[in-house]
Amino acid sequence: MPELAQITDARKATPELRRQLIDCRIAVTHSGGAAGFPFPPVQDDDVAPAADKLLGPHHPQHSRLITARFDDALAAWVVLNRDPYQLVGHCRTVNHLQTHPEFHGRGVGSALTRQLPKIARDEIELEQLHLAARQGEGLEDFYSRLGRREVGRSPCASHPTTPGTRS
Repeated sequence: MPELAQITDARKATPELRRQLIDCRIAVTHSGGAAGFPFPPVQDDDVAPAADKLLGPHHPQHSRLITARFDDALAAWVVLNRDPYQLVGHCRTVNHLQTHPEFHGRGVGSALTRQLPKIARDEIELEQLHLAARQGEGLEDFYSRLGRREVGRSPCASHPTTPGTRS
């Protein structure tokens, strides 16, 4: 099982972690995964600003980066963000769950996904988690096997390579 860690303080984010986040997003993108970069190939310069944003300031009650490691290797990561609207402030959105392709099939994504409700409930006192996932990547089956269910789709979502169409 991977070792999970939470980062809520940007000062605890090491240059090594930054490098591993960049490498993970590049590998996920190049393997066809939904990493936020629709036009591979990508390079360090494309991905570094996104990694820096991930490692930016996190308030423990508003945002946190959760990593999964095997020894010194970053296997996967995910971000929890508090919904900014007061009416739904009891909700947290799960964004960017990414598993490095070298660790696929080892239960890393499942371990992170199973831990998220516990973190939300026990450490942040949240009542709901909303999971954002890109359609058409096989993620629906992955999350449904873990007991998650679809409750809606963004009506303005579009495929990154075809503006104006629904995915």
